Amino acid sequence: MGKRMEFKDYYDIMGVKRDATQDEIKRAYRKLARKYHPDVSKEPEAETRFKEVGEAYEVLKDPEKRTAYDQLGANWKSGQDFRPPPDWDQGFEFHGGGFTGADPDQFSDFFESLFGRGGFGGAHARSSRREFHARGEDSHAKVLIDLEDAYRGTTRTLNLRHTELGPDGRPRLAERNLNVSIPKGIRQGQHIRLAGQGGAGTGKGGPGDLFLEVEFHPHSVYRVEGKDVYLTLPVAPWEAALGATVKAPTPNGAVDLKIPPNSTSGRKLRLKGRGIPAKEPGDLYVVLQVALPKADSESAKAAYAAFEKALGFNPRAHLGV
Repeated sequence: MGKRMEFKDYYDIMGVKRDATQDEIKRAYRKLARKYHPDVSKEPEAETRFKEVGEAYEVLKDPEKRTAYDQLGANWKSGQDFRPPPDWDQGFEFHGGGFTGADPDQFSDFFESLFGRGGFGGAHARSSRREFHARGEDSHAKVLIDLEDAYRGTTRTLNLRHTELGPDGRPRLAERNLNVSIPKGIRQGQHIRLAGQGGAGTGKGGPGDLFLEVEFHPHSVYRVEGKDVYLTLPVAPWEAALGATVKAPTPNGAVDLKIPPNSTSGRKLRLKGRGIPAKEPGDLYVVLQVALPKADSESAKAAYAAFEKALGFNPRAHLGV
């Protein structure tokens, strides 16, 4: 569980409607920035309000960030506990977008959870716009793949969305499809660079690059940490107590796994080199979970009673009771 985070309604903070034009948002920001500037304002909590307005404008002034933020929907209220869905921004391209002059280090956890520290893009990309012949901005998008794709490598067709200003001054969505090679051994958080697929250049400047940040779809069986993969494997009480060889799934297919005698729930067995492939591949850790059969028949109840009588086992002996 992460730390508690509250949803921020940037439209409410700015005092504008959700369908406001970019010019209306700009005018609202100028008015509020003057009102709450800590050097001149006598309003209560002026500095806090000034930071909130700066953060809200950072998002709403940028058509890409604004359109992505709008995808969260209008049902959230300010102050509600919030955790962004893992795929909320999948396939959405972000460019630079500029800054309001607010200190990115003072943006809220809510902002960072959506756009990262200080937003997407970089100062170099923004300053290059001042040149007549300038290389296009790099763009960034998140792509979700299956864990199995990282084991084998694959080619995916991705639908990417970006925003552009329409003639009415409001942002609108545009889409494009790209065939992307997913290399074997890719890990969560790594980037795939697509040269020349970023923003268009100015004058004779070439296009920027597109960087795809890779995340894995949540998996029903495996958990990933870096290049290591974890599997919780149910075993029967007699398999754990007596030892056994059982079938265990891996992303590369089932293997025969030897369960040592007298194993308990939580015991971790390491399959070296069976994690995500790499020059130094990760490992696959199998965490045992002893599964108890149900006593849902007379014969099962009798078996449990005989088991109790034969062993005389007290699991609470170490507690002195």
